[in-house]
Amino acid sequence: MDHDLAIHLDRAARTPLAGQIAAAIGAAIHDGRLAPGARLPSWHDLAAQLGVARGTVRAAYDSLRDQQLIVTAGAAGTRVARHSARAAAARPAAAPDRPAVAPAPRVEPVPFQVGVPGQDVFPFKTWSRIMGRAARTAAAQPLAYPDPRGEAPLRIAIAAYLGIARGIACHPSQVFVTAGYAAALGTALRALRLEGRAAWIEDPGYTSARTVLAQYGVRPAPVPVDAEGLDVAAAMARAPDAALAVVTPGQQAPLGMTLSLARRHALLDWAAAHDGWIVEDDYLGELQLQGRATPALAARDRAGRVLHVGTFSKTINPALRVAFLVVPPALAPRVAEVADACAAAPAPAIQYAIEEFLRDGHYLRHLRHLKRVYAERRAALCACLRGLGIPHAEAGLAVLVPLPDGVDEGALSARARAAGLSPSPLSWWRAPGHEGGGGLLLGVTNVPPARAQAACATLACLLRDAGAM
Repeated sequence: MDHDLAIHLDRAARTPLAGQIAAAIGAAIHDGRLAPGARLPSWHDLAAQLGVARGTVRAAYDSLRDQQLIVTAGAAGTRVARHSARAAAARPAAAPDRPAVAPAPRVEPVPFQVGVPGQDVFPFKTWSRIMGRAARTAAAQPLAYPDPRGEAPLRIAIAAYLGIARGIACHPSQVFVTAGYAAALGTALRALRLEGRAAWIEDPGYTSARTVLAQYGVRPAPVPVDAEGLDVAAAMARAPDAALAVVTPGQQAPLGMTLSLARRHALLDWAAAHDGWIVEDDYLGELQLQGRATPALAARDRAGRVLHVGTFSKTINPALRVAFLVVPPALAPRVAEVADACAAAPAPAIQYAIEEFLRDGHYLRHLRHLKRVYAERRAALCACLRGLGIPHAEAGLAVLVPLPDGVDEGALSARARAAGLSPSPLSWWRAPGHEGGGGLLLGVTNVPPARAQAACATLACLLRDAGAM
């Protein structure tokens, strides 16, 4: 039964209970809360739910059938009549406080879209088989609440993967599985209790991190980045009282540079000397396209000040909404309390699937394949841009096209979307009130070489029309 049906019975009313049930279901059908074809509960199930006799529910259903609002279909159950859609269409529009809920269409990524994995390079057949096994495993588990820290097999697999691929020596007890990056960052902030304090953030940087910090009462302090990543000296000058730094050292979001060794040491030294904390957002850290991925910042942490956040959104599927938070051993008990209270992990079936994908080596093979494919796509895209005379610079899994002063990034991005492209304006990544050079970020993951020339030609026309080249 739809959760918005709300059958309220008044046993003191003159209207019989069967009539009240029929009126409530009929109103839900007329209001559109029960859609045409929706299946209704059986007599037995609805009677048990409402605490009435089965004969009462049967009488209500007989009345609705006589009104041609429902139909019975034997083993297929009792359903709302299909023709009720015509009646719903003839009614006045819903009141403003009860807006219609329409699902947003899910479409394939378009050329130049940033932050989504390649649609055509994921091993869907392997993943489908693994998901099937994971669903069966989850269905066979005891009917109990899952571990809010995440399923133990996945935490073990993540710890093993991090040791191999990111150089982090951690115990599974330090690993917490969360429902996406924002949940991981929120869990960390709850545990650290930094309300009213300042946090260094990169500028340009990940906008969602700024939003989450503000929601938890932490004041974002934007810090410029250069070719070496976050400028630690500038950070200490701008916000010397900061208690936290949120950084993307593997591949800076969005410009793609790796935090230099000197800056890493400076940041770790600051945290150790000032009782500061570092949240390492390992944004694309495992997908550095030249050589071996740089070890994570947490791998060099000797003072227990780094909290490492990773996700599977950019490598498997953003729809999974699965991330993980790795904390220093001393902080693990406090984070476990937070997770137990308000940070439930994703569904066990998804966790079992990711665990098998990691454990059986599929994930590392997939990463190796992604790096080769993405390197080819970035090289092809840059070659097309050069051929068209479009200035550009590599930016990790994107290419940055700088724009002259006076070009409206927002308007240009909107015209690009209308033309079937989806570049990201650099201004979206900048902190409010902080100025800097304009540009468009062109994601490379969904631009196969065969499509690069046409996409770049369209972009060149848009840039010329906007006076940007």
